[in-house]
Amino acid sequence: MICLLLVSILWAFSFGIIKDNLISIDSNFISFARLFISFIVFLPFIKIKNLGQKLIFQLLIIGSIQYGIMYVTYIFAFQFLKAYEVVLFTVFTPIYVVIINDIFKKKIHLKFYITAMLSLIGSGIVVWQEITSVNLVFGFLLMQISNFAFAFGQVFYKKVMINKPNIKDQHIFAILYFGGFVAAFVFSIFTTNYSIITLTNNEITSLLYLGIIASGVGFFLWNYGAKITNIGTLAVFNNLKIPLGVLVSVLFFSEIVNIWNLIIGGLLVSIALLINEYEITKIDNKPKD
Repeated sequence: MICLLLVSILWAFSFGIIKDNLISIDSNFISFARLFISFIVFLPFIKIKNLGQKLIFQLLIIGSIQYGIMYVTYIFAFQFLKAYEVVLFTVFTPIYVVIINDIFKKKIHLKFYITAMLSLIGSGIVVWQEITSVNLVFGFLLMQISNFAFAFGQVFYKKVMINKPNIKDQHIFAILYFGGFVAAFVFSIFTTNYSIITLTNNEITSLLYLGIIASGVGFFLWNYGAKITNIGTLAVFNNLKIPLGVLVSVLFFSEIVNIWNLIIGGLLVSIALLINEYEITKIDNKPKD
């Protein structure tokens, strides 16, 4: 849970970079570039000996979906939505996390749906503003594809890696980033004119930050945290970055927000987390027969 909290705080500082600094660059190139940088960061740690072809293939699939498809659709959505609308439309991710987990488990976890809905409502309250974008439906659909891809990747990673204690996450994470940047590169072939790309110093700095910190370190810690956290808590944490992001904008960037919305929404997300942790503690403390 600590890893998920650290990443949520990290991502809270990342809102606005794409919209403010990278909006003029082809979205598929941004996806490819930041994932390629993440791959380079983790490449020195890779150890594929004795992994097996099946596991390598599964990790490639996870990376291509959770990072490749997620980023392509997420960054593309900025072409049709305002930044706050993109943030607003990410609030559905916890529901997808619970649904995908239930499909894998072949069992319905009602309490997880309740806490996921609580976090959805809370996060929605925090960032709610009047929606005005003309291409709203297409932007919304892009964001739901992105949300589902990210949810699928973290749940499937947990399923694949939970019973492999001898495999260190840092030794295989370059494989995920490889799958991600290859998927993004395939999309960029059709949209990016590589012969005329020029980047300003500000754009290069933004890409390096996103590739090394927000994506590289952030996604590694996120999936590691997902592996050791119960699904209910994982689902809620997918929305914790939203109230944290708004709080950061108030404390560090002097932005004006609806404080009551932040307080009420943040409390609902916090309550959802506490309910999940209480349930897990109750199960752990239950006497064994």
